[in-house]
Amino acid sequence: MALAGDIRDEGFCSQLVADSLGALGGLDLLVNVAGHQQARESIADITTEQFDETFKTNFYAMFWLCKAALPHMPAGAGIINTASIQSYSPSPTLLDYASTKAATVAFTKALAKQVAAKGIRVNAVAPGPVWTPLQTSGGQPPEKIPHFGGQVPLGRPGQPAELAPVYVFLASQESSYVTGEVYGVTGGNPLP
Repeated sequence: MALAGDIRDEGFCSQLVADSLGALGGLDLLVNVAGHQQARESIADITTEQFDETFKTNFYAMFWLCKAALPHMPAGAGIINTASIQSYSPSPTLLDYASTKAATVAFTKALAKQVAAKGIRVNAVAPGPVWTPLQTSGGQPPEKIPHFGGQVPLGRPGQPAELAPVYVFLASQESSYVTGEVYGVTGGNPLP
């Protein structure tokens, strides 16, 4: 079921959860994966509009969706947030993006502790570098695209399909004893 809208709007996030509940008859998994990234050489180049768009897409939407979904989630349910290697090793050109992803890590760990007694697990996946539309739509300077991901030990960027098994594991009951964790899928650059 596809539901079109703008997750930068709190009202849409609430409606998205309500519509999903109605159509699916319940909610036992929430995956927050949407992201916005624009490379800028200097803090002086980051407009307030860009800063707001990045935080609303990457962080506020996650907060709003979790807040709307949690009252409807039963014990055994899970939330998976998408962080980034940028949470731990920020690139100077991704100041606002890296900040949202660091906030995502703290949010994930705190929310996991808050809802553990309800039997709800909250974890995060921290990818990077991975070929997604973020890279070619301004997330990387054009001159860096040909070498994107070449600096990791595996010598290449990841593909979205290489992230999927980690999300599937965290969504499954096989991860029933995992909460408050951040799983790196980084091509060999370990998370600290």
